Formats: sequence, structure tokens, C-alpha cells
Amino acid sequence: MRESHVEHGVHVVQDGPPQAPPLLLIHGSGAAHASWGPVVPALAADHHVVRVDLPGCGQSPPPPSYAVPAQAERVAAVLDGLGLRAVTVVGHSSGGYVATALAERRPDLVGSIALVSCGPALDALLPQPLILRALLAPPLGPLLWALRSDAVIRRGIIATCAAPVPIPDDAVAELRGITFRSLRSVLRNNNAYLAERGVPERLAGLGRPVLAIFGAADPRWEPTSARRYERVPGARVEMLPGVGHVPMFEAPERTGELLVRFAAAART
Repeated sequence: MRESHVEHGVHVVQDGPPQAPPLLLIHGSGAAHASWGPVVPALAADHHVVRVDLPGCGQSPPPPSYAVPAQAERVAAVLDGLGLRAVTVVGHSSGGYVATALAERRPDLVGSIALVSCGPALDALLPQPLILRALLAPPLGPLLWALRSDAVIRRGIIATCAAPVPIPDDAVAELRGITFRSLRSVLRNNNAYLAERGVPERLAGLGRPVLAIFGAADPRWEPTSARRYERVPGARVEMLPGVGHVPMFEAPERTGELLVRFAAAART
């Protein structure tokens, strides 16, 4: 089953059996639901997979606020509307901040949390690839962003990977729809959320099973910083050799396998 609709102003895509255990996928900055495409088939075999376009991304309109807690509230409204509880919530990159904020604000909705390439704190951020700095830094950033081609978008995504990989056309198309102002607002609010408190510290008191998946060659976040998640009681950390910031594109089979096993173990 695949269904696409709008729930509480958020574009939602659902795959898999509706009565199967629910699994929510939250994309990172500058992306939307298609960024999860390569791992969905493995997950949807035994799960009700829900993907969202966060407000201002993909097919969801801009929100009044890009603050991480506000984004989490919108996701909570989606889950309430779908009648889902005890969901395995998976966040890629900054989507992990929304997943964490969701568990902080609505623990009744979250059964377990998996974070993929989610930087734990601001001091773990590495100097960003040159193409990203050019696209995102004023004063030239807005002009370059407006003029970006599909080839430039692909190069920007590949710059966050450990090696060149095929980038799905729909993932490129989704990124074209995000405005410079929206992306800058998202990034600024992500930094504010991390500056307030690191992710492992936030997760430590929530009492939820946690899995952290990290590429051992991530060019955006210091890969060894993934070990900070081991401070969360009972958390597992999985390092993927030769993988950068986007395991869904670089190692979809292994990423899907880890998520399936985690979700199953968290339910027992």
C-alpha cells in the first residue's frame, strides 16, 4: 500500500500494511520524504511506514516557526491524526532533533528512537564541504541557490557522502522546492536546539530504546562523536565503514537491516 495525503498541513506518505507496527521516518535539512526512498521497501515489508515532509520542505507549506519543538508539534499532530502510538521514530541528520523533541514533548507517541547521522552537539560539527558553504553563506548564497541546477544539487548531496553514489531524481526535485530563506531558518533553529542541550543529554532521561547509526567517514560531523550516544542508558551505536553522511543512499541494505532489527527488538 502507498498513500499520499495532507495531515494537519503536513504532506504524508504511507507505505506497508496499515495494521503493522508503525515506523516514522523524518528527513534532514534540505531534504524531504524521498531521501528515505532506498530503504523504504525493506522497512515496509513488515511495518506501517510513515514519511513526512517537514513544514517548508517537499510538499509541505512553510510554517509560522521553524523551531525544532514547533516542528515536533506538527509531527505529533500527524501521528494523532493517524491514531498511531508507540511509534519507532527514525530521524536522519537534523531530523533526529525533531525525533528527540517529539519524544521530549509527547512521550506517549514514541516507543523507540533511531538516529541516523545525527550530530550530537555543536562542537562535533566539521568544516562543511566547499559547495555547501558557497550555497548557504550570504551574500552570494541566495543568488547561487536561486540559480542552482540539478547537477549542482547532486554535487551538493554527493559532497556529504564518502564516495559518489546515485542520487534519486525525486530527492533532487524535492530539494529544488526548498527556498534559501527556509533552509537558513531550519539550520539556525537546529543550532539553537543543540546550543541549549546536546542530543545524548536529552535522550538520557527519556527511557526509550535508542539506536545511533553513523557513517565512519561522515564529512559533516566528527564520526567519533557518535560514541557520545553510548552515554544514553541501553543505547546502541552502529558505525558503518566507508559511509558518509547519507547511509540511506550509500548503504541502503545495511541501514534498512539495522532499522528493522532495532524496531523488532524495541517491541519485545
